[in-house]
Amino acid sequence: MSVSSPITTAAPPANRAPDDFDPGSSFPSGFLEFLKPLHERFSPWRDDLLAARRSRLAASLEGHRPDHRSATHVTDTEWRIELPEWCRDQRNQMTGPADDAELVVKMLNSGAPGVMLDLEDSMANTWTCLETGISNVISAVHGGLSYEDRKRNRSVAIAESETVVLTRARGLHLGQHGVFSDEMSASLFDVASVAFRVDPSRLRHPLCFYIPKTESAEEALWWDALFKQIIDGLGWTTDSIRCMALVESHPMAYEIEEFAYNLRDHLIGLNLGRWDYMASLIHFNLDDPAWVL
Repeated sequence: MSVSSPITTAAPPANRAPDDFDPGSSFPSGFLEFLKPLHERFSPWRDDLLAARRSRLAASLEGHRPDHRSATHVTDTEWRIELPEWCRDQRNQMTGPADDAELVVKMLNSGAPGVMLDLEDSMANTWTCLETGISNVISAVHGGLSYEDRKRNRSVAIAESETVVLTRARGLHLGQHGVFSDEMSASLFDVASVAFRVDPSRLRHPLCFYIPKTESAEEALWWDALFKQIIDGLGWTTDSIRCMALVESHPMAYEIEEFAYNLRDHLIGLNLGRWDYMASLIHFNLDDPAWVL
């Protein structure tokens, strides 16, 4: 009689800076000092949010499924988020990996009302790709990114347009190693890296981010506080950072109003991430033989 070994699932490898990477000399001047207090506040908070995610999943697999929350002033009173004119038409958007300059330029020249430059799912989570992606994002929002069209032997630049440019940071579940001695939130690192390098005077609209993989209304408070501390640290006006959010987890579907309320000072829209949402449905209902997708 043979006994099989238990199945174990290893945690996904975190993005790590090269062993010879020197944050003090490799980052822009002042960035490390800007980043450290953010890391000290938001990385431990992110760890608590991830612990809450694990508890919620465990509860669901024990039969306590995600559900609507009890009514509060958020759901029982009237409140609105007013959208600026520059972002009202977002009926369709294009997306692609931020580390591919040619693709970024072609998306921004496509005429789409919105383009999401992705530092997450569509890009390999490696240090080299991340550095290239962040650099391309900065050049793109400044309007200066170009690529060499070898077939036509010419350089192609970003054309003037009303396209809204958004950057998708990596989700809360991902970590960044090699900058400080302990793991940092990858979401924090991405947002801080882009914001610190941007020149607001060169932007056509406020700096915009896409928030992925959210699982609770409490996580909106994390993003809201992060945006506000970055704005304060850089001396920007209060409306300098805006965001859209992807609803791509099962429990978030029950907390959309609460999530939007918690992020109301920055939010300009919600989008359904259908593939991740289907995966999350399976994840939270996997033990129920009566459940069919």
